[in-house]
Amino acid sequence: MIVIPAIDLKNGKCVRLLQGKASQETIYSDDPASMAKSFEDAGAQRLHLVDLDGAFAGKTANLHTIKRIARAIDIPIELGGGIRILDDIKRMLDLGITSVIVGTMAVKEPEILESALQKYPGEQIILGVDSRQGKVAVQGWEEQTEINDAEFGKHWKNHGIERIIFTDIARDGMLTGPNLEALRHFAEGTQLKITASGGVSAKEDIDHLKNLGIPNIDHVIVGKAIYEGKILLNDILP
Repeated sequence: MIVIPAIDLKNGKCVRLLQGKASQETIYSDDPASMAKSFEDAGAQRLHLVDLDGAFAGKTANLHTIKRIARAIDIPIELGGGIRILDDIKRMLDLGITSVIVGTMAVKEPEILESALQKYPGEQIILGVDSRQGKVAVQGWEEQTEINDAEFGKHWKNHGIERIIFTDIARDGMLTGPNLEALRHFAEGTQLKITASGGVSAKEDIDHLKNLGIPNIDHVIVGKAIYEGKILLNDILP
């Protein structure tokens, strides 16, 4: 299980939101590049990066900060937020971003994503499935759809998606533990590689994910628990 520290960007700062709500913001650092470097120095094998302003606005909004982070560290970076057109994907991959995360595009502009997957195979494109009670949410979680999350995942698997970041919105930022049953259902139903996201509050939560015994759930994102000191990087990183 690879543990991936998360940095969420808003106005060039490292923040966390409560259940994705822009009004529920806590600022943790004015220097996200230094934060990213500290994660790398602690042994992180990968960084999860989200442009929150981009997710809400529908276009990349923290490009300068993203560039600084990409220059500051050597570990792979997965980036999401505001990726809506093919040029956005190309720009980020050209910057050295390892994997671009798309979500809204898969719902609103599926033909663009299909083209992108032809051009950028493997895990250069990761699908973010943000789920609320089994249904997909988009537009920075502000718009709820009636699309079944597992069926959505299987559809995109058929078009070349290999990995999904599965976020249970109700758990995100709440430090209440991941939704293990939802993760099990999604992972077994899609047979895709799954990155678990949302709710990790303690090292025991990571152990619970491992103990599910589902080999395709092989990455987990940890954010607020690190910033709040509830998880020490030395305890969860190799």
